[in-house]
Amino acid sequence: MTSTTYRIAGVDIDAGDALVEAIKPLAGATFRPGVAGSLGGFGALFDLRAAGFRDPILVATTDGVGTKLKLAIASGQHQGVGIDLVAMCVNDLVVQGAEPLFFLDYFATSRLSVATAREVVAGIAEGCRMAGCALVGGETAEMPGMYAPPDYDLAGFAVGAAERGSLLPQGVAAGDAVLGLASSGVHSNGFSLVRRIVADQRLAWDDPAPFAPERPLAQALLAPTRIYVRPLLALARAGLLKAAAHVTGGGLPGNLPRVLPPDTCGLLDARAWTPPPVFAWLAAAGNVAPEEMLRVFNCGIGMALITSDAARASSLLADLGERVIPLGHVEARPGPAAVEVALPAGWPR
Repeated sequence: MTSTTYRIAGVDIDAGDALVEAIKPLAGATFRPGVAGSLGGFGALFDLRAAGFRDPILVATTDGVGTKLKLAIASGQHQGVGIDLVAMCVNDLVVQGAEPLFFLDYFATSRLSVATAREVVAGIAEGCRMAGCALVGGETAEMPGMYAPPDYDLAGFAVGAAERGSLLPQGVAAGDAVLGLASSGVHSNGFSLVRRIVADQRLAWDDPAPFAPERPLAQALLAPTRIYVRPLLALARAGLLKAAAHVTGGGLPGNLPRVLPPDTCGLLDARAWTPPPVFAWLAAAGNVAPEEMLRVFNCGIGMALITSDAARASSLLADLGERVIPLGHVEARPGPAAVEVALPAGWPR
């Protein structure tokens, strides 16, 4: 009788070990003060005092990339989704005034491709480098029968810290300005609708992108989510940031109210910015109403900021290379926190 092995059942321990060795240099390149220990242990250690904190509050986030992974798998372009994974977590940390410290990932698949997993982790390491946090560990799971080859799924987990008393939001009031920082494209939300529109248009992922004909469609849509850690930390440390909202699922109307106090409303004007061409194409090709576009996608604004000194905040951000978009202001209004966006006819275009 033939001996049965774990490999015959679909799980290759040797491939997992090979991946750990392949990604050790990638993780090592993200080292930052506070990291203790090395990749491959049963857990990761971090010394908050060595990182420079005196009286810290820990902040933790977790997130994924969603069905954007379907594009990466179909096109064989995997590194960008690693950056997406980090961005979706660390952007949620920094809006709370926290500095990202370390990151862990979870990679699950049917049968492990070391080359594909290494490309994903290379993107995760690059995202960590951009955010200033360390990639301290993770989990790779082969689960035959759970996923159909060559599919895989990703999840990320980030921990940051802020000194006690410095957490955001803080002190938002009527009269404060709302500023926006540009997105790099669709980021990592709304891809179920994107894929539906692409299918309805009978486009292939290697066709020229209708909104960017110089690039294949998949490549254009896979532009990684922007990481806003450095400009937001600089603004917060200068005392110029009262609140910030990472514009993800729900768009501006769904995310900005999360950082507004009761009895206030954020009044925004969509004429203040021109959405990237991808959003005009999605709206036209899918016959998507402006209100639905604004609720599903970031529509060109990846981060919303609230400040009482728009001039100084804009100057600081401009010095960091950011293009600052004046979106509107906060006004007093009885009831739960809300947002209203003035939408011109034919928007986005």
